[in-house]
Parts: sequence; structure tokens; C-alpha cells
Amino acid sequence: MTSPANLSIFPFVADAKLKTIGLVFEFFLRRKTMSDLDIRWQQRFAQFEKAFSLLQSAIAIEKPSIVERAGLIQFFEMAFELAWKLLKDFEEAEGFMVKSPRDAIKQAFEADIIAQGHDWIDALEDRNLTTHTYNEETAIDVERKIRTRYFPLLLQLHHDFSAKVSG
Repeated sequence: MTSPANLSIFPFVADAKLKTIGLVFEFFLRRKTMSDLDIRWQQRFAQFEKAFSLLQSAIAIEKPSIVERAGLIQFFEMAFELAWKLLKDFEEAEGFMVKSPRDAIKQAFEADIIAQGHDWIDALEDRNLTTHTYNEETAIDVERKIRTRYFPLLLQLHHDFSAKVSG
């Protein structure tokens, strides 16, 4: 029978008390400190801010060419990916466990970190759709949604986290 103590990096220790001490030591070696988690979300915000800036520049193009539309969608994909990871990192710093983008969005909505949870889920689904296929009709539809629904979500997230970073 395999016990957690047998899975330890200290398998050679036979004494139960020493194994327990070894497991506790292992836990502290592997865990992330709160300051590490605080730094992580702030670093992620800096990455998000760069991608968001690129998306913002692409949004400014009122009548994009096919290539510009593809760039706008790509910048949305990058900004959205960093946005949900920012939420995940922030939530983990607050003590939540997050396993997926959908979990990060759901928990952020429930914790009032974001509003319009359904729009965030729709953005996640469209991000997944555009990542794996390219169809001109779909691209035009997604561009419209990015401009009217998803960009405002990311803009609000940027605003809220800018305030958190500023303290």
C-alpha cells in the first residue's frame, strides 16, 4: 500500500514522525508564498497591458483590410489569454484554486472582480473558435463582437487592475 509518506522526496526515512516532518518540509518547499503570488499577478498584468495596447491600436482601424482584421483577432486572442491568466493569478493570490479559463472567469464573476460573466464566457468560446479555424464570415462576426462586446470587457479589466497595481 502506498501512503503519502511513501511518495515523499524522503522515502528512505522509516520513522513516521520524521516522515511527517519531511512531508511538511516538502510542502513548504513547493508552496508559493503570498508575495510570490502577488508578484505573479502584477507581472501578468504587465504582459496583459502590452497585448491590450496592441489590441487597442488595432481597434482604432475603422475599416480593416483582411490582414488587419486577422491582426485584430490575433491581438484579441493574445489579450484574452493573458486576461484570464491574470484573473487566475489574482484569484490564486486571494486563496482560490483555479483549474481552467472557465473556472477563472466564473470565480472572478462570483467574487465581483469582473461583471458580465456571460460575455466573458462568450469571449472565451469565440477565442477558442478563432484559434482553431479561419473562415472570413466568422472573422467578420468575431471582429464585430470584439469591437462591441469583448474589447469593453478587456478595457474595464485594464482599468480595474491598473487601479490595483497603483494601490
